[in-house]
Amino acid sequence: MERVRAARPDGLVVAAYGLILPPGLLDAGRYGALNIHASLLPRWRGAAPIQRALLAGDAESGISIMQMEVGLDTGPVFKQAKTAIRSDDDAASLHDRLAIMGADLILQVLADVESGRAIISPQPKLGVTYARKIDKRETRLDWTRPAAELERAVRAFHPAPGASTRVGGAELKIWRARVVDRRALAPGEVSEGLVVGCGEGALEILELQRAGGRRLGTAEFLRGHPLPSGTRFG
Repeated sequence: MERVRAARPDGLVVAAYGLILPPGLLDAGRYGALNIHASLLPRWRGAAPIQRALLAGDAESGISIMQMEVGLDTGPVFKQAKTAIRSDDDAASLHDRLAIMGADLILQVLADVESGRAIISPQPKLGVTYARKIDKRETRLDWTRPAAELERAVRAFHPAPGASTRVGGAELKIWRARVVDRRALAPGEVSEGLVVGCGEGALEILELQRAGGRRLGTAEFLRGHPLPSGTRFG
């Protein structure tokens, strides 16, 4: 903190820091600290906004450039930019798109701040949600849930930490999947082609990985590790 303050910065730019800055840094620059946040505040304040947006099935995400204060992502906002969440977006693709948007938007805001043209608005009090950190226990797929929820979880946890399940005592990572209509399957029941029953609908597994193995498409995986119909995931 002493080194930053001794540099007498005009301001600080923060992205994906993961901690709340102490007051001594928040006011270290004459323009304070500006955060590039990967959500449309006040929705998804906190540590995992990209994953939470995907898990919730949000139609859009975006970037907010905000003035940092002591609270968790509570500060007023300079500018926002939106992007639609595509049906094939995962945490990696959405992150990369938002990173490009954030780089462009922070340059616009810094120019406005320096020239005195910046407009800043308090966040609405309605619509606040919190994007808590991803707990590893959340990544275990609960096959009693609807297939659409589990498909979103597979995308939200890609590339890390990966959605998981167990079969015969072995851990599996599920990397790609799609929703299919197989009403006769019980939750967790496996049928031909690696279609797994869910609480509503079913999930066809397209890419998976055994612990200590490599990621494989379903056909290649089943050649080495057959999973007969009636096998249960859990």
